[in-house]
Amino acid sequence: MFRIGVLLIILSFSVSKSESVLEIANSELMRNFKELQKETTPPYYISYNITDIQKININASFGNLISNDSISQRILDIDLRVGDYNFDNTHIIRGSSFNFGGGSGFEFLPLDNNAQAIKQKIWYSTDKVYKEAIETYEKAKTNAAVKVEQEDKSADFSKETPVKFSESVNKIVIDRKKWISYVEQLSNLFNSDPLIYDGSVSFQLENKTKYFVNTEGSQLMFDESSIRVFVYAKTKSSDGMSLPLYESYFAFTPETLPSIDIIESDILEIIKLLKELREAPLMDTYTGPAILSGEASGVFFHEIFGHRVEGHREKDPSSSQTFKKSVGEYILPKFIDVIFDPTIKDRDGIELSGFYKFDDQGVKSEKVVSVEEGIFKSFLMSRSPIEGFEHSNGHGRKQAGYNAVSRQSNLIVESKNKVDQEELFQLLRDECKEQNKEYGLYFKTVQGGFTFTGRTVPNAFNVLPLVVFKIYADGRPNELVRGVDLIGTPLSTFSNILSTSERVGVFNGVCGAESGGVPVSASSPDILVSKIEVQKKKKSQAKPPILAAPKKITTD
Repeated sequence: MFRIGVLLIILSFSVSKSESVLEIANSELMRNFKELQKETTPPYYISYNITDIQKININASFGNLISNDSISQRILDIDLRVGDYNFDNTHIIRGSSFNFGGGSGFEFLPLDNNAQAIKQKIWYSTDKVYKEAIETYEKAKTNAAVKVEQEDKSADFSKETPVKFSESVNKIVIDRKKWISYVEQLSNLFNSDPLIYDGSVSFQLENKTKYFVNTEGSQLMFDESSIRVFVYAKTKSSDGMSLPLYESYFAFTPETLPSIDIIESDILEIIKLLKELREAPLMDTYTGPAILSGEASGVFFHEIFGHRVEGHREKDPSSSQTFKKSVGEYILPKFIDVIFDPTIKDRDGIELSGFYKFDDQGVKSEKVVSVEEGIFKSFLMSRSPIEGFEHSNGHGRKQAGYNAVSRQSNLIVESKNKVDQEELFQLLRDECKEQNKEYGLYFKTVQGGFTFTGRTVPNAFNVLPLVVFKIYADGRPNELVRGVDLIGTPLSTFSNILSTSERVGVFNGVCGAESGGVPVSASSPDILVSKIEVQKKKKSQAKPPILAAPKKITTD
């Protein structure tokens, strides 16, 4: 029998309001870890990850303020492990879903730096997580005993060098009234078209400070603040198809956001494009050559490649493990490199949202060359080792309140076979003639995508285009079309890449997966593929509005 609950009788906190959050967390960590060593099954590792979040969200639609919200949170995440580095309570329980990172817990902490109040919350949460860890550990041992021998015999947790780092945090300050005026002014532009049914602009500021301490000796405090501006508009075609368009802008400071004039110009282009999309013909299913713009190609690589090289999936027996046996083999054309680099803040002057100094397991971020000259080299690694990759490369990431697993950062596609834009389109026309196709496709803008990596469903991807053109082989003018999704399977699609452009496009976004939403970027040149497949997009059966939109009231 093991004993639980010893922490419940220890309530003598040392209180000092002058202590920093980092000092408070580290003091309580050491106290709890020391006391729990008296238990029959003591923890061998504990970390506290505290995230201070202050958000401002301002949203306006058709020139009117819809919301103007603020929120402040301080979230504690606990990773507590019993057993040892080789086998602990996070061990995969085969036959069960969503195993990774077990043994973590989260709690909301007081916002002020009252040491006693914070320690009280940390103490109670640690006690709760410890009890859960003991139960999970026993289940993991039983599961390992009754299941067939595990294919991947790597350890459950890697040993990493402790890191100490602290930086001064200067919170982003904005003129709130000015930004309210801006989003109202910008969203008012959508009033020019009565057939636009949703036209909004939102401003999102997130001041985020992260604190991390663990029993190995790491102590970190660093900033991850950012700003995003979103533009969204939607219209509807006569056959009922919803036609949305998006634009987003990312920056680390207000000063590096695009000017209001630039955003206004982009919105006017969206309004024009929505009108053209309403009148555009519906695209049929198609298989043939295509060009993906840099932005579309970035999302394409994020979905079909990035999620399949997140290392923890290679240990999961329910995962497809697409590239598990591919290290040292060609998986892409020889002229393609794929890199994940969270250490860089911008590419060609465009700031990248996948930048960070340390991951959420306290490991310094690292550049990872995943594919070099077409040859697969490395997975993205958290502190969950896999065969052949025993250490983290700084990609253990999560949203506050979730468990860290290996996730993408700044995905960068580089090419040694580059031509200018005009030549790339001529190569597309030539390929169409070679395949006896009337036209190829150009995917200019996408909204995102999703992919399946499990074994129980088809191992496919789906990229969601917004703006697609037919490029005719005989040189006729390009034709805007609508109503298709880009689909396929990764290995066959990779083999079809023919060439790339000199131009590079960047897509900044937030990727959702089992460890929550994490900011990422994907940048790539335009790519020409010899064969791509599209399917018809899901279409609403509802007619456009019967009533005309109300007339805008103007005053002299």
